[in-house]
Amino acid sequence: MKAWPKHPVIYEINTWVWLGELEGIHKRPVTLATVPAEEWDRLAGFGFDVIWLMGVWERSPAGIAISLQNSGLLEDFKRALPDFTAADNVGSPYCVRRYRVDERLGGPEGLAMARNMLRQRGIRLILDFVPNHIAPDHPWVSEHPEYLIQGDSADLLHNPSAFLSMGDKVFACGRDPFFPAWPDVMQLNAFDPGLRTAMIETVREIAAQCDGIRCDMAMLMLNNIFARTWGDRAVINPTEDFWSMLIPAVKTSQADFLFLAEAYWDLEWELQQQGFDFCYDKKLYDRMEQGDAESARLHLHADSFYQNKMVRFIENHDEPRAAAAFPDGKAKASAVAVFTLPGARLIHEGQLEGRKVRLPVFLARRPFEAVNLELMAFYRRLLRAIDHDVFRSGSWQLCSLLGWPDNQSCQNLFACCWDNHEERRLIIVNFSPTTSQACVQVPWADLRGKMWSLLDLLEGISYQRSGDEMVNAGLYVELGPWEFHFFQMGSDHA
Repeated sequence: MKAWPKHPVIYEINTWVWLGELEGIHKRPVTLATVPAEEWDRLAGFGFDVIWLMGVWERSPAGIAISLQNSGLLEDFKRALPDFTAADNVGSPYCVRRYRVDERLGGPEGLAMARNMLRQRGIRLILDFVPNHIAPDHPWVSEHPEYLIQGDSADLLHNPSAFLSMGDKVFACGRDPFFPAWPDVMQLNAFDPGLRTAMIETVREIAAQCDGIRCDMAMLMLNNIFARTWGDRAVINPTEDFWSMLIPAVKTSQADFLFLAEAYWDLEWELQQQGFDFCYDKKLYDRMEQGDAESARLHLHADSFYQNKMVRFIENHDEPRAAAAFPDGKAKASAVAVFTLPGARLIHEGQLEGRKVRLPVFLARRPFEAVNLELMAFYRRLLRAIDHDVFRSGSWQLCSLLGWPDNQSCQNLFACCWDNHEERRLIIVNFSPTTSQACVQVPWADLRGKMWSLLDLLEGISYQRSGDEMVNAGLYVELGPWEFHFFQMGSDHA
């Protein structure tokens, strides 16, 4: 395999649902071992650098039983799948019983075969890692109770939704400090030395099966966050952070193993400093979902090291579907803006087809939704347009936008450019529901003295513009609501 691209495109697949739908298409049982070659070819045809097979690990029967007693979850299941039955609930992929590929998905051998099929096509594989909690029937609960946060009978009496009795012990349920506890998982003690050693070995075992991991709720394991969440229950407060201990220990034997953090609360920079290769950019998602071009642009003025290590998305399994959350052309404008930023670009299975139903991760199937053929065609053009070295290893920068005293609609626009000394791209997006104008200042001084061809790769229209004009006054653009330009630049003549 070649080295990791600097700015990879990642495709998240809900593995259980995907395999079930392939069975319907091919009219036979399908596991990771028997996915038809044409399906791997289809994925490769989109230009993805990485496939994230979400939810391959062995799920928890105990977790399933608990979830089926949760009225809120059952309501969510029926919202997404009106004909839901208990058989559709195969358990949360984040309630892990063992880090062994579920036999119903093909087991470890099936995963190895799937990985080989991807590698033959130059595609890397990442899997899940859940550092904060485990299933109630995970072997550590009985074999190593010291790895978990424990409570007592008083906790069970006064806060039964946040503690669970297992044998003669009481354990805390896993939680995020800002929300109620998750009743189907047990909280690991990030400060316990034995757990830390066991976690290193666990990740090393995972690393033998893939090229990287997406770490669920990674910020919960930071020393300051964990101490604030669990206080005196954590007992020991180590000097070294969990991730700055674990990541180097794994990378000593597999230097190019990738660590991707699900991260929130403005802790992305701290996680990057502790060794993460990429962190979720939820702040950018929120600003774009709210439709504010200016606040999104301000966010993108951050340090280039930080920018290059962010994961950009407008949809993942925790967020509403983009086709539902970004209506009236906003989804396309958002996709063009996000997929042309530095860092990793994350695409969620179903996003390309325009699915609108967010599926709870517990479920093995999803409702039928007709493919939005027009949106699918747009995404194919966009993925082809970014499937070039300039977007994987080139240099990125924002472009300045100028308006006029009586027209400041330039604030609705977003413009950036890419350059790798061989190819140049210029992207301009109107991130608003109103027609907007601006002069885009293109930051390449060597454009002067020539005429340039600007070919819009998404629309197939070509324009000729003076290099002197683009550098000095700026490239004048007028874009309707949610419209965009995706220019490939080429020199015409002196």
